[in-house]
Amino acid sequence: MRAVQFTGYGPPEVVHVAEVEAPHAGPGEIRIAVRASGVSPGEVSIRSGAWRDVVPTAFPFRTGFDAAGVVDEIGDGVTGAGVGDEVFGMTGSATRGANADFAVLTAWAPKPPGWSWVEAGGAAGSVETATRVLDRLAVDAGQTVLVQGAAGGVGTVAVQLAVARGATVIGTASQPNHDFLRSLGAEPTTYGTGLVERIRALAPAGVDAVFDCAGGALPDLVAIAGDPARVVTIADFTAAARGVHLSHGAPAGDTGAAVGAAADPLALHGLAIAVTLAGQGRLRVPVAAAFPLAEAAAAHALSESRHARGRIVLVG
Repeated sequence: MRAVQFTGYGPPEVVHVAEVEAPHAGPGEIRIAVRASGVSPGEVSIRSGAWRDVVPTAFPFRTGFDAAGVVDEIGDGVTGAGVGDEVFGMTGSATRGANADFAVLTAWAPKPPGWSWVEAGGAAGSVETATRVLDRLAVDAGQTVLVQGAAGGVGTVAVQLAVARGATVIGTASQPNHDFLRSLGAEPTTYGTGLVERIRALAPAGVDAVFDCAGGALPDLVAIAGDPARVVTIADFTAAARGVHLSHGAPAGDTGAAVGAAADPLALHGLAIAVTLAGQGRLRVPVAAAFPLAEAAAAHALSESRHARGRIVLVG
């Protein structure tokens, strides 16, 4: 089968499609014929070498950890799923490999009928990450939440999940994305110089929690929250030095010592929540662009530009 991988650090052009042996579903797993799969910004940073000092990497590195497709193989002990079912879900964090013709999923849920394959292919990773952080921040009805980097793949889903919990959401993004954020239920503002003052004007009573999807602004975000314990980042490796928690889902056995934080338990219950909200028309998965599998390098280049609004997805 075809699978996307890279065999060393470098620019997007090191990403290529290789012929590899197809995986098979083990106990408690399913295999899908992939219709669409997500491009991970974290993997883009790994490929570039930006994270070489904090994320252990073995080559060849097979990419992709979330996908959607049709079940074609069922592992021992699996119940509630059958061959021919349409699902979306995640691979094991150590194995990845979802950017391929076939992928083995360790967590999944039924594909919502209202989602296209492209939307479903980029959903699971964003849903799990957003749910994990919102749970850690204990976001609930009546609270005010700031999502830094709200127009990205995780940010767009985090906004909607926080709104569904009954929170008031402020989201940072560039000016051209402000109407888009309003359509998701957030009050938009720009990032950068003057952020603390802008947030205080929008939320005079204060902000209860800050979800940082972008990195690079932790001093301001801590000032806004008033307490580093009320800030969680998924993008800033300086977090520990500032008393902020860096949330990540490392493979089993990874202590997280390199990034200063142990892995958080995966919020796999978020997949079922997403199915319910999608059925109610309250959760969509914004997709910035969809590329053929053979153009994975172009997808990495777009992700690296940091100008993508929503998830980047590979199809076919």
